[in-house]
Amino acid sequence: MAKYDKRRINELIDGTLEFYQLKDMMTSHKDPERFEVYREVLQDRVSWDDPILLPYGLHLYIVQKANGDRIVKCDCGHEFCGYKDNWKLHARIYVRDTEEKMNEIYPKLMSPDPEWQVIREYYCPGCASQLDVEAVPPWYPIVLDFEPDIDTFYNEWLKKPLPTVKA
Repeated sequence: MAKYDKRRINELIDGTLEFYQLKDMMTSHKDPERFEVYREVLQDRVSWDDPILLPYGLHLYIVQKANGDRIVKCDCGHEFCGYKDNWKLHARIYVRDTEEKMNEIYPKLMSPDPEWQVIREYYCPGCASQLDVEAVPPWYPIVLDFEPDIDTFYNEWLKKPLPTVKA
């Protein structure tokens, strides 16, 4: 039996847990069903049926399509690309690379020098949700954050089968 039910996991995602509840959750033994309950809660929150295999970031998931493809998908349903590709290259990117653009978010004279650092903001083309922000040198490449080994995660860590596509 799971220690944390869907109600508690929803509160965790919404950021409405009291500090003592959050501390207890972080420091207690991780019950084996917690990931599945978390995945089910995330699945309940989206309008599409592709099974979520793994949360990938704020508003982003790795899902399995009916044809077996594993892709990165946003809350809104926008499909970016295969999960081994860099979803950031398929996002809307806003680059703060001038003093004027930096001053929109920093107090005057407290922003980074745009010749040394730019801020890249990644947005979903489908719903305009901000998905990621990077503060990097101007010449720095757009890097894939991570490439999870989904099969190993399910088979060796969770010791459970992958979620299946609903018929």
